[in-house]
Amino acid sequence: MEEDAGQDKRKQHRARQSGVKAEKKKIKAKKESNQKDPELTARQRNPKAFAINSAQRAERNFRRKEDLTAKKQHIPVVDQTPDEPPPVLIAIVGPPKVGKTTLIKNLIKSFTRTNVTDIRGPITIVTSKKRRITLLECNNDINSMIDVAKCADLVLLLCDASYGFEMEIFEFLNICQVHGMPKIMGVLTHLDMIKNPKQLRKRKKELKHRFWTEVYDGAKLFYLSGLLHGEYLRNEIKNLGRFISVMKFRPLQWRGAHSYILVDRMEDVTNTDTVRRNPKCDREVVLYGYVRGVPLKQEHMVHIAGLGDARIDELSVISDPCPLPGTEKKRSLLEKERLLYAPMSGVGGIVYDKDAVYIELQGSHSHKEKSADATEQEELVNKLIDKKATIDEQMEQQEFRLFSDGAPIKSKDFKSDDEAENSEDEDDGNDSGLDAAESSDEEGDEFDADDWRNENSDRESDEDEGETSGDEEYQSLANIKSGTQSSDENSDNGDDDEANEAQILASNMSWKTNLAQKARDAFLQRHSESRNLMRLVYGAYNQSERNKQPEEQQDKNNSDSEEELGGLFKVATKKQTDLQKERDIRDKDESCFFDYHGDALRDWLADGNKELIKNCFVTGKWKASEDAENLLKLDDMSDADSEVYGDFEDLETGEQHNGKPKDTQPTDGDSNNGETSVSAGGEATKRKMTRVEEENLTKAELMAKKLKLKAKFDAEYDNNGEKGGEDSGRITGDHSYYEELKAEAQKQSELNKNEFAHLDNELRIQIEGYRAGLYVRLGFKTLPAEFVEHFDASYPVLVGALNMTEENVGFVNCKVKKHRWYKKILKTGDPLIISMGWRRFQTVPIYAKVEDNFRHRYLKYTPNHVTCSMTFWGPITPQNTGFIALQTVRQDQEEMKRLGFRIAATGCVTELDKSSQIMKKLKLVGHPFKIYKKTAFIKNMFNTSLEVAKFEGAKIKTVSGIRGQIKKAHHTPEGSFRATFEDKILLSDIVFCRTWFRVDVPRFYAPVTTLLLAPEQKTEWQGMKTLGQLKRERAIKNEAQLDSMYTDIVRKPKIFRPLVIPKALQRALPYKHKPKLGPLDPQQTEKRVAVVNSPYEQKVSKMMKMITTNYRDKRNRERNETKQRLKQFHAKKRAEEASKLKRQKELRKKVSRAMSKMRNKNNNA
Repeated sequence: MEEDAGQDKRKQHRARQSGVKAEKKKIKAKKESNQKDPELTARQRNPKAFAINSAQRAERNFRRKEDLTAKKQHIPVVDQTPDEPPPVLIAIVGPPKVGKTTLIKNLIKSFTRTNVTDIRGPITIVTSKKRRITLLECNNDINSMIDVAKCADLVLLLCDASYGFEMEIFEFLNICQVHGMPKIMGVLTHLDMIKNPKQLRKRKKELKHRFWTEVYDGAKLFYLSGLLHGEYLRNEIKNLGRFISVMKFRPLQWRGAHSYILVDRMEDVTNTDTVRRNPKCDREVVLYGYVRGVPLKQEHMVHIAGLGDARIDELSVISDPCPLPGTEKKRSLLEKERLLYAPMSGVGGIVYDKDAVYIELQGSHSHKEKSADATEQEELVNKLIDKKATIDEQMEQQEFRLFSDGAPIKSKDFKSDDEAENSEDEDDGNDSGLDAAESSDEEGDEFDADDWRNENSDRESDEDEGETSGDEEYQSLANIKSGTQSSDENSDNGDDDEANEAQILASNMSWKTNLAQKARDAFLQRHSESRNLMRLVYGAYNQSERNKQPEEQQDKNNSDSEEELGGLFKVATKKQTDLQKERDIRDKDESCFFDYHGDALRDWLADGNKELIKNCFVTGKWKASEDAENLLKLDDMSDADSEVYGDFEDLETGEQHNGKPKDTQPTDGDSNNGETSVSAGGEATKRKMTRVEEENLTKAELMAKKLKLKAKFDAEYDNNGEKGGEDSGRITGDHSYYEELKAEAQKQSELNKNEFAHLDNELRIQIEGYRAGLYVRLGFKTLPAEFVEHFDASYPVLVGALNMTEENVGFVNCKVKKHRWYKKILKTGDPLIISMGWRRFQTVPIYAKVEDNFRHRYLKYTPNHVTCSMTFWGPITPQNTGFIALQTVRQDQEEMKRLGFRIAATGCVTELDKSSQIMKKLKLVGHPFKIYKKTAFIKNMFNTSLEVAKFEGAKIKTVSGIRGQIKKAHHTPEGSFRATFEDKILLSDIVFCRTWFRVDVPRFYAPVTTLLLAPEQKTEWQGMKTLGQLKRERAIKNEAQLDSMYTDIVRKPKIFRPLVIPKALQRALPYKHKPKLGPLDPQQTEKRVAVVNSPYEQKVSKMMKMITTNYRDKRNRERNETKQRLKQFHAKKRAEEASKLKRQKELRKKVSRAMSKMRNKNNNA
């Protein structure tokens, strides 16, 4: 505890913000500010207190401040975010069992108060008034990680704190670095597994610094301390949600040039009969999602990651399933407005589509007990669904036998009398030429509809709203009722054809009578039904409305007795169809109230009536800002009159011109600020301009008003006033260049947004394309059936648009470097899986090294720690596009243990070309067989004289370094040639000829089609195998090559001839270089000569021997005596030490006895 207390830092003092003491200080400060000049700041009141004491410290502080400012600055980019941006895509990534699904559920519950049990596919939720987010869980599959890294805006990287960072996290970070680094936030889970607080703090610090190393210093790392009832703590999830809601994102290069869609819903719209006949036929698939990036156009091809390239067959906008809240002003987002859209996760709701409306019921609806009738109805529907053939085909195949031995009667051979009569009626109706020809196909009871032409209302209700005829607009309720009654009477009288024809003629020609009265009644009828606040408050306001209310009540009571077919389908009433028609043709621009003039019609030839509609035409008086005459005058003023501000004299004519002074001119600024001066009672009072007056301002008046407002704003904020730049007194840096860049980028973004803002949405889409933020429907034809059969919502489906050049295939030249964590080196010719752009594909690369003469020299293996050139056959991709390379994408545990880190290499595209120029070095070896001074004949280098002719003039070289040149072919042996050298060569020399030949790049390109595999095989995609893998699987061993085997080299000793110097040269040499006379055999050693001493020398020699012998004997005796002395001395020392130790031991015993006796006495006492 003491160590922990010593490590804690002292907290900084925080002044009280509330309480008695704080209030006293506030009152005191207020009094002091009132006594002094309130306009001056503290620096202005007391400049000495803020003076610079040390110039060096001030310079250091200034530099530090500028460095911090420069670090925060980024290169301004043009903001391409639309007004309604797409949801922010947040990917939750991490190894298995770290809590990804739990975190998504908690975030959804925190934002929407909704529990989602099954997390499948993207989930879009509304988090604030202007932001939506899409949560996406990433599987523990490297294909999913690659696709998620290409489209995610924010990545929540989950890590098990008790285990540490796993290899999947580092792989994903490297993928993000290549494909465009999104915002990354780390989240540590399982912190409750570490019980020791000190160890927990240490663990947090280690993981934080390791995370900073991989991302950047200061990257945000969240801590989820533990689970409570299966959920993370509410405050921690809320803090995480706040960071997500306010985070800003910088545009990435690849996504800023391409449009892409993350599919959140998929439908198979293939004809069921076609699927029934051929289950493996190509499917028609519809994909849904938000457009992201740049606007999407239907002409461009798209690439579905994990499937391949496809052409968009249909592209349309549909209503946003998860729109932002309304634009009305609110203080906060209400709980009921928080939306959730998760079509693949089983969340109930209504989905509006172009073809139909899908309703998914859950909860109490799905668990309701079914009655007997409901069960019977469900069985009937299931039988209809299970039928393989259509009802018409089944009816045609029905057989009936009157007698057992009679021929069967088939349904298709039988025709009833009713059908024959109907066919005759159809022929008669088609020949009649009447307007009611369409109604002759139906039976007599269908003439009961409230239609003035007695046509079938059900058929017309299915037609488009814009196809309603103009005659229906003048329909009257009185005529409708009368026509209905007459048709009822005629249908009840019998089946007389003549009476029916007369009734049809009368009903069709009756519309021409009393058209004005019908139009007036129809107009009143339409506007009496319009829903408006005035009608709701004050009730019915004309007689026809009051008369209609009891009729509507009666119709409502009769609606309960609708005809049912089998308890499943209901026949729509004709009344509902007519009401729908009347709503479609209702004129919404007219006023709610209409002055009923009776039978009188308005005379439009009268002058008073002409004045009412005069301004509706071109000849009328428009407002000043739109009048053509006024606009022309303003243009003339801007060219000439606007530059005359004072008096001037024409020097050519001498004429004096008096211009109006600027002050006396009726300035627009007096009224430009939204106020006009009005004199009343001799006093000038200002009033605000009305909305009509503001709309009628001229162009010059509007411009002057804006300039005046801008000048006022600049004087208030930008200019240095009393509290601007003079009061600070601080040294500030010059950031004008950066501010200009920001202003330019901001201006460009505003121009981009305003360019198509005034256009209609459909026209804007035709010109610009489907902009980001729109929810679109993509239709594809001829997609493989496996895509639909093996569709798994947990695997992301990314649709990326391709530019025109990216649709082609050719040779791509890249700069690549083997990853430092990958254990194996890469070999030329081994297949490699590359993730580049939106695509993932397998290809066969060729590695090369760029030399000084820009030749690409073939490499067999990739070098370590340096980059090399790589060429492969694949899709054309723009330069500087990053890519990663893998050798396998399988989730094989044995393979992952062997490799460890799966990312083999990283690089970027450097050059695009339709051809490749990779050269490989080849050495041709030859041996000389004839030598004539500096000329030699070489063999074994070529096979034919034709090959020699091709290499005439080529440079050759010997092992010893003698250079030469190929001259002409020799007749024998075949392939030999004559060559010249700088010097005479030997027969033992080996001659080389260095040549280069071009290496062809294999044209192999295979997309990675993981979406076509079954769910259990999606992580087992296997492409082309390497030669080593095939040999290991089949246990094939390489055959030994004799040329590659190491053998003992036996070299014969070379015998050189003795050096012979000519006599003439010996005479000319100086003496020191002349050969000296020596023994004939220098290697023979000379024998020593015997020496004979004289008698005196013999005596001396004998004496010296005796002296030497005596000295040696004496020295040996002294040495032995010294050894004896030392031996005795050491024995004596050992005896003394032993006696000393014995005495000390006895003394210690005596002392111990005495002390024990004294201790016993003290104890007894």
